[in-house]
Amino acid sequence: MKLALPCAHTVRTAAFLAASAALACAPLAQAEEVASVNTNFHITGSDRVVVEAYDDPAVQGVTCYVSRARTGGIKGTLGIAEDPTEASIACRQVAAIKIPEPLRQQSDVFTERMSLIFKTLHVVRVVDSKRNTLVYLTYSDRVATGSAKNSVTAVPMPAGTTIPVR
Repeated sequence: MKLALPCAHTVRTAAFLAASAALACAPLAQAEEVASVNTNFHITGSDRVVVEAYDDPAVQGVTCYVSRARTGGIKGTLGIAEDPTEASIACRQVAAIKIPEPLRQQSDVFTERMSLIFKTLHVVRVVDSKRNTLVYLTYSDRVATGSAKNSVTAVPMPAGTTIPVR
């Protein structure tokens, strides 16, 4: 009796699908648009700067505000425009901080596509244990090359609150 062993291609495909499903199920912050300002009028939709709020899903009481450009026009209306890579971030303590589970040393808090396929905006949380501070970094990347444009902000923990790290 012969046993059929899976070929390497099948194993790689299964591993890729499992990893994709795990990433899709990971809890990431959801954007809430706080404000927008038109910067260039188009009949089919203006270019604008938006300010979005993201509550950190792993750290209750911390909200990050990200401002970035959104392209208007026909491509922007259809969702196929490539937005500029610039973004600015400011994170603040907005309520009592509670960290129910230990945090990873570095973790994506939020990602969003900035073009149909190639560009993604990231907000990453980094734990600075020595200073008892959460550091948030925003940057964008592309499939082929990333962008050096970035912005950083920090939220120090209140006295008596330590950051549990796994």
